[in-house]
Order: sequence, then structure tokens, then C-alpha cells
Amino acid sequence: MKLWTLSTLCAASLLLISGCATSPTPKENMVVDSSLPVIALTQNGIKVDMKTVAFEWSSIADPRVKGIYVYKKSPTLEGEAELAYFDTVESRFQTHYVDTKVSPDSKYTYVFKTFTSKSEGRESRPVDINTLPVLASVSWIHSITGMPRTAKIIWRPHGNEIVKAYIIERKTLQEEKWTKLATIQGRLNAEYLDKDLNDNYVYMYRVRVETYNDIISTPSQIVKVVTKALPLSIQNIHTTRNLANAVKIDWAVSTQEDFALYYLYRCEKIDGTYELIATLHNNTFTDKIAEDGKSYFYRVSAVDKDGLESEHAARSVQGMSLAKPSAPGIVNAKLVNGHIELAWSKADPRTVSYVVTRKEKKGWFDETVEDYEGIKSKSFTDKHLQSDSTYTYVVYSVDKHNIKSNPSIEVKIVTPESKKIQKAPKKKVVEEASVKTPTPTEVQEIVSPVEDLDLSEL
Repeated sequence: MKLWTLSTLCAASLLLISGCATSPTPKENMVVDSSLPVIALTQNGIKVDMKTVAFEWSSIADPRVKGIYVYKKSPTLEGEAELAYFDTVESRFQTHYVDTKVSPDSKYTYVFKTFTSKSEGRESRPVDINTLPVLASVSWIHSITGMPRTAKIIWRPHGNEIVKAYIIERKTLQEEKWTKLATIQGRLNAEYLDKDLNDNYVYMYRVRVETYNDIISTPSQIVKVVTKALPLSIQNIHTTRNLANAVKIDWAVSTQEDFALYYLYRCEKIDGTYELIATLHNNTFTDKIAEDGKSYFYRVSAVDKDGLESEHAARSVQGMSLAKPSAPGIVNAKLVNGHIELAWSKADPRTVSYVVTRKEKKGWFDETVEDYEGIKSKSFTDKHLQSDSTYTYVVYSVDKHNIKSNPSIEVKIVTPESKKIQKAPKKKVVEEASVKTPTPTEVQEIVSPVEDLDLSEL
């Protein structure tokens, strides 16, 4: 444990000492010693790249030399810069120097001087260099247009093996600046898909390459992509209002070349949330509806083979199942000669028959209900009565589709306490009869006069 602690303290001390050490720099009014060796670059002693310059010189045998001062002149925005101290090579045994603080396609001048602890040698011959220009981008780029909400960019892989990635940039006609979309790693990668784009929209793309030493190339040629347009909207949508328990919807056939199918939507409100109720290949559909006179709004869209759907929100058409026929109007209801006669008027030309619903109530709780269907005439005679009972009647119209109207107004008749009214067997069929106007001698006593009948809604 003590040995480990001692080693740690020693390492920390060495780091502290080395961190505090500084390289020697030229001093003002330094004595120039002409006897010191002058740096001479070797025959191939200069290597230039886009962001790097490397130098090589012959080894220095003079033991007085402690190192080499490097002077550099860099281009400035204002004009020519002055030659100034830049760096120090701290050993005479070092014969190479690399400058990484340069920019592509820029001019620099270098001068080298040997130095001792008390003097400097003479300047070397000035070395003028020009760094390489920025790497050119890919030589060939192509775009695939007309794809659904997608753009495809392909290019020829760059021939320089220092390329490590491709930078994809995009701009629209409405934008002034290019936007970086993605970085594609790997020199041999040569494809990019841009997704979730707008329909029938113009996009422009270009590619830059990135090298392993973080050089970004000039942009490539610009290519344009126009995404696929939506299918044409459906026209001439028609719906029905005269079908029993159904609405039929039809529309003009889609002329889209790559048409795939139709989507049919339905909603109870024109501005509500529409539900997809059918996907179709034909341009007609019958919507089965259990409710009479039920109204819906419909929308139809076309879908192409790429799944693009046409606009449909602006075209809603209302359809409705066949409504109930109008209820008949009761024109007569009276107790005559121990039986009740009803008469009504035909209120709807669709009517083919009638239904009479009869309620019989004796006392507070004993009530029976019976329907008489298939009545063809506009009258009804009820001969099966009991004394001191309340009879209630409503009449319905029925059309050829067996659609039943809403009930007519309700009429009530109360039979008197009389021996003349006998209880008839319930299974016996109630007779239908045409109502005739009775003579005063034929009219029996009615407990509730006609003016007291509940005919207020007639």
C-alpha cells in the first residue's frame, strides 16, 4: 500500500513538473552566431496536404545546438503578414516537423534557425508553400424523382481513400440556405433516401465528402427531385334517399393510371370525424342501415398503388335511408250499437296497409294490448268490448317495404256500465266494416260524449 502511494505521488509530481515546463523562445537582441549550422531541407523535404505541411532536414551534428526555432508567415485578410516566431523544435536530433495549423488552398512562408543557450544561427532559406485546395466532392450524382413522399439520391463513390463519409444537404425553392440532413459513413456507401416529404413538392440536394482528417469538400452538383402528386379527387358522388334500410353511393370512375382502390367514409355530421366503412375496387356501394330515415354524410377517395390517398375532406354528400310513411289522420271514433268504429284518412301515397293497435284497460292494472295488421280499408270496427272499460286506439301506415309509420294521434273511448255490452271471446276475429253515418235511433248511450274524446291533435 505504501509503495502504491509513493508511486502515485511520484507520477503526480512528474506531471506537475512537465506541465510547468515551457519550450525555449527567441530572446530580443539575441546574438547571431554565424558558425552555427544552417537548416537545409532534404531533396524531398516538403510534403503538403490540405491541412498539413511537413518538413524534413539533415541531421545536426554540432553539439552546441539545443534546438530549432520555426518562423512562419500566414496570409491575413488585410494583406501581407510579417514573418514571426511560431514554434520550437527542442532537440537537435529531431529532423522532422509537422504544422497542422494551416488552411486548405492557402500560402505560407517558413524560416528555420538553430539556437544555443546564448545565441542563434543564421536563417535558413525561406520556404514558400501553398496548401492543397479543398477536396472535390463526388464526380457524379443522380436523383430519382416521382416517388411517393420520398426522394432518392445516388452517387459514384469517391476515388480518394481518405474519404470517410458523405454529408447530404437539402434546400427547397422557398429556402435560401442549405440544411444538413445526414452524414452517411463509409466511402463505398452511395445512396440516401429522404422520407416524409410533401406531396408534389420540389427539393434540391447536394453532397459533400468528409475525410479522416476532418476536411469537408466543396459541394457536388445540385440535383432536383419532385415528389409524386396525390391521386385526383373523386368526382360526381351521388347518394340515394328512397331505399328501404339502405343508402346507395356511386361516383365517377377514377382515371388514375396507378389506381389501386377506393376508400369510403361515413359520418353523422358533415364536420364530424369520418369513419372508414369500406375499401372497394368498384365505384358503387350499398350501405345497409337498420334505422328508417337515417341520414349520413359520405366521402370517397382514390388510393394509388403507393398508398397515396386523394383529397376528400372538401366533398361530403348526404344520403338517407327511406323515411317512415306519414301517419294516418283519424277522422272518426265513436261507440255505436255496442261496438267502436274508427275511420281515418290516407296521409301518404306510399301506404299499402294499416295496423291498428288496441289497448283495453279495466280497472287500474288489468291492461291488454293487441295489434291488428294487414288492414286494407281506412276503417276499423271493434265489436269485442266489455262494459266499464277504457279502449285506446292508434293507427299506423305501412308501405310496400313493410316500413311502419309513427303512430297516429291516440283516441280513447270508455264503455258504459250496461248489460247491452257483452264480453265476446277474445279469439274471435274482429270484423272490418265501412263506417256509415248512424241515425239518431241507432246511436247508443256513450259514457264519454264525442266532444270529450281525446282528439285534440286531429
